[in-house]
Amino acid sequence: MNELTLRNETIMFKSMDIRIKKTWPVASIGRPSSIIRNLSTPSIVALAPEYIPFFFPRLLVKTGDHVEIGTPILEDKKKSYIKFLSPAGGSITSINYGPRRMIREIIISVEPMERHVKFSILDINCLAKINEKDLADHLIDGGVWPYIRELPFRKIADPFKKPPSIWVHLDSADSYQPGSEIYLKDSMIFFELGLAALKKLCEAVYVCQHSFFHHKDSAINSYVTHKISGGYPSTDPGVILYHTKKTSADNRSWYISGQDVLMIGLFLANGVYPTKRIVTVSKPNENSAICIKTRIGAPLSYLIDEDMTVSVCRWFSGGLFSGRTSSKDSFLGFYDTSVAVLPASLNKEFFGFLRPGYDKFSMSRAFLSVLNRSAQPQNNDMHGEARACINCGTCAKVCPVDILPQFMYKSICAEEIEEALQHGLLDCVECGLCSFACPSKIELSDSFISARQEYCLEQG
Repeated sequence: MNELTLRNETIMFKSMDIRIKKTWPVASIGRPSSIIRNLSTPSIVALAPEYIPFFFPRLLVKTGDHVEIGTPILEDKKKSYIKFLSPAGGSITSINYGPRRMIREIIISVEPMERHVKFSILDINCLAKINEKDLADHLIDGGVWPYIRELPFRKIADPFKKPPSIWVHLDSADSYQPGSEIYLKDSMIFFELGLAALKKLCEAVYVCQHSFFHHKDSAINSYVTHKISGGYPSTDPGVILYHTKKTSADNRSWYISGQDVLMIGLFLANGVYPTKRIVTVSKPNENSAICIKTRIGAPLSYLIDEDMTVSVCRWFSGGLFSGRTSSKDSFLGFYDTSVAVLPASLNKEFFGFLRPGYDKFSMSRAFLSVLNRSAQPQNNDMHGEARACINCGTCAKVCPVDILPQFMYKSICAEEIEEALQHGLLDCVECGLCSFACPSKIELSDSFISARQEYCLEQG
């Protein structure tokens, strides 16, 4: 039993080791560099509500309006108290729409001398006196409440409901994400303040860390309640909750990343909306990523040097397995902490089925890459075309929450949502491993995400 003293409070917890067996060893790709590059402020930034799940945006600004850092520019049509603030000071240059007039991007031209909206400062002593409702209102007004999300649908947490627990994941088993030893460097006091705020919202706050990481700073290690071992996506809050929950009420737990806890702490300590984020960037033909400190909503082309020698490539935001396809003309999403640019080959591999595949990144044991433990190059080749599901069970072998994706997929195709729920639709953590492992090249994860979203909207 460890005892942790946080200013005026004493928190008792028992450290727990959890091993997740059914995962994929993405760590073989290589960890990102520990050196942080600080980029100057880009000339334009954007807020992209399209990629915020279950958020129905209503514009609070129009083209030509002047905004400051922290000015509300979007609110939810159904929950008007949920607002997203401007990540820059300047003027609204354009508002881009997608199909059915869906707001895709709000582009802001950044001024040389930006101004901030001022909020009240809450230190650790103020947190001890403030009540839960006033704290939630303060976080909502400051635009940092959306960092707290709710399982199982991963939507923005409902401030009017008390969660059974809050899970903080410090690190990711995905090699293309920044580690806590990077973003917490010289920022531990703000992380502690953010953690104290979460403790005010819910008594059961758990901090999870991958066993791969062990910080020299004992202050960080003292907050860890769960040590997680295993490949991707073992550190996902949904995976951890699946292996630790005791009652069905736990399914409604909240979660937040360690870097977002830091954002909450920065807001409370400084009284201004935080706009800087550390992201990892990976370029073609490089097996490791670099860490960049940049502005939220920065253009992706601004993060990547223009010295790329690969003519055909694909851009990804948010992670290789669970992120989304993007482009150099896109912008960093609200939750994105990873950008990857991978080469895409348009040439067919002559007699590829006869090659041993020593350097092919695959989970199939038919390739010799199963014996290759070194970092392997990544690309976008499908190595085949989409085919019918043959019920081989390969997807089930890598599912970290022990569901049977092949049966759930067939239930969804037959529009039998109740049967899909029985097969564990709500336990799905949207990690994307089933799609990666499927030898028939079926986008299983996309089907599950769409079905979960439709079910959530039907439930209200």
